[in-house]
Amino acid sequence: MTRQTNGRANRHGTKDLGQIVLVLQGGGALGAYQVGVYQALHEAGIEPDWVVGTSIGAINASIIAGNPPEERLPRLREFWRRMDRGPLAEFTHALPVVGPTFANWLTIGQGIESFFTPNPWAFASVHLPLGTESAGFYSTAPLERTLSDLVDFARIADNKPRLTVGAANVRTGEMRYFDSRDEAITAKHVMASGALPPAFPAVRIGDDLFWDGGILSNTPVEVVFDDNPRRNAVVFAVHIWNPRGVEPDTIWQVFNRHKDLQYSSRAVSHIARQRQIHRLRHVIAELTKQVPAAERASESVRELSAYGCLTRMHVVRLLAPPLEGEDHSKDMDFSPAGIRRRWDAGYSDTQRVLAQAPWTGEFDPLEGFILHEAAGGVMTHETPEVGEPVDAGTDRNEEIVHAADENWLSSAANYGARPLPRTEAVGSKKRHQPLSAA
Repeated sequence: MTRQTNGRANRHGTKDLGQIVLVLQGGGALGAYQVGVYQALHEAGIEPDWVVGTSIGAINASIIAGNPPEERLPRLREFWRRMDRGPLAEFTHALPVVGPTFANWLTIGQGIESFFTPNPWAFASVHLPLGTESAGFYSTAPLERTLSDLVDFARIADNKPRLTVGAANVRTGEMRYFDSRDEAITAKHVMASGALPPAFPAVRIGDDLFWDGGILSNTPVEVVFDDNPRRNAVVFAVHIWNPRGVEPDTIWQVFNRHKDLQYSSRAVSHIARQRQIHRLRHVIAELTKQVPAAERASESVRELSAYGCLTRMHVVRLLAPPLEGEDHSKDMDFSPAGIRRRWDAGYSDTQRVLAQAPWTGEFDPLEGFILHEAAGGVMTHETPEVGEPVDAGTDRNEEIVHAADENWLSSAANYGARPLPRTEAVGSKKRHQPLSAA
């Protein structure tokens, strides 16, 4: 209780670092991990000023933005309770070895009552004209009713917090971010963000049809980096697809690894580029200070100096490690046990990161983008620059940092994450200088 009270008082050192942004990927049932992340932040007194999501991330984000803080967790629990697949799927899930996979396929066949239901005409023939807004193997009308029950869309218009959901324009192939700062967000916008073809039909917003934003960018953190005007921020980016992994040696493992790569959205290269861009902005701002005052007032110098910016973003990249026994159908694992395991993992992993508060300290003044990466709650080596090789594994003899259990080893190490030894993760001068207690 004392730790929670202290966390609420100082928000684990985030209070003076700018806005709090929560970015949520798409990934079906894997989205339960995101709710655990939010619960840990909520209990620490860290509420987001801006929530960004795609697909299931957009659904979770809308529930957070569309309710007062005290109602957010109860509404999230209710949404995930409604994802109950029914007794037959749960009976199948309990069968040894093949049970979980068969249960996930059963979900694909019968749907989820509060989320999506089969469209029999689509199953009759893939060539049957269904209409542009019905061309999917399922109907998502149940999801619209569920969102209407659990989200106050009028509240979202207050931008407390701001909500942004990403969707892909079917006709132009361009990413579109619907932002509560600029327009009214409705259930249709959230459904468009999660309209993954060919399962779910496209959703029309205005004159255009939209599909799941994950088709183009499943990690919508780019909208935060490109926001205008730019602001200082602590960005919690929750990655529920594993960007790193072991080399598969069976077709079953190939299916799983392929899906992880497809939906992790080239996050490593995107982050590396953003670090370069933000550093250049800081360099330009510093160089402008060296220009004589008389010349600095000229129109040409003012135009060039406008590319400079001294805002700083601490990006906390939370990687969800794989659960034992999961396969390529994991995003359809809406079993109560699967939801609970991922929710608990997100909660405990985030608590470990908050206990370490890696964003506190002194950093290079030229760095506008500071990455803090954690896999399964373990702080890891930073994502490399573009072109820098990533180690295939990690030394199991390294002293791994864990807030509660020194003998705990995250499964993150099994897919290429490189945990920091204690000397680097806590108080290392190579990373940053700790702030004084004052």
